[in-house]
Amino acid sequence: MSELPKTEPQRGWARYIPIAVIAAVAVAGWLTLGDYLSFETLKNHRAALLAYRDAHLGLMAAAFVATYVAIVGFSLPGAAVASVTGGFLFGLPLGTALNVLSATIGAAAIFLAVRWGPGRVLTARMEASEGTVRRLTEGLRRNEISVLFLLRLVPAVPFFVANLLPALVGVKFGNFLFTTALGIIPGALVFTWIGVGVGEVFDRGDTPDLSLLREPHVIGPILGLCALAALPIVVRLLRRKGG
Repeated sequence: MSELPKTEPQRGWARYIPIAVIAAVAVAGWLTLGDYLSFETLKNHRAALLAYRDAHLGLMAAAFVATYVAIVGFSLPGAAVASVTGGFLFGLPLGTALNVLSATIGAAAIFLAVRWGPGRVLTARMEASEGTVRRLTEGLRRNEISVLFLLRLVPAVPFFVANLLPALVGVKFGNFLFTTALGIIPGALVFTWIGVGVGEVFDRGDTPDLSLLREPHVIGPILGLCALAALPIVVRLLRRKGG
């Protein structure tokens, strides 16, 4: 009985170890890796990467997934470069599949780390709250799938924000995983598509142009998917007002 006061605080602090590690690695990565996880690095090593891919496709795919998962899981710079690299190395179908798989695993890892630590505490406080916070929490529960899809589809929402916020407000992990895997497919297709033609861009001496993401024929369908994801929320609001 006398040891309980010691073990309980230890367990409480232990929950924050994963997120503390992620934060430390993220800060170190942004300070040291920004110049390495770049299109210039891809350009300089493309011949070696293509040669290794041709000789060891399975190992190259596994190494790519592991690297991309680390980038997403630790919120490191270079996610866009990684997505383009997926298209460059593996083509559109396989590259898109590997990009989606890697980003989903990395997002799930950081979600669970945040949920296990500060997310659990914040969720409990929100559920015990009254007034506006409680209404917002209940609204999120009713529209969880739609809100999660919107976080993935709206281009203005940074990827790491869409990983952190759901974990902090207590959404279901299954819903988070499902909406992440589906919601990132449109963006993954665009980045992978850019990567498929990146070799020709390098041959011209240019840098991959990510402004394609802002082109009407690209952003239009994505915004259409955003509107589709928001439709259930709008319908529920109209029904409540009508009732």
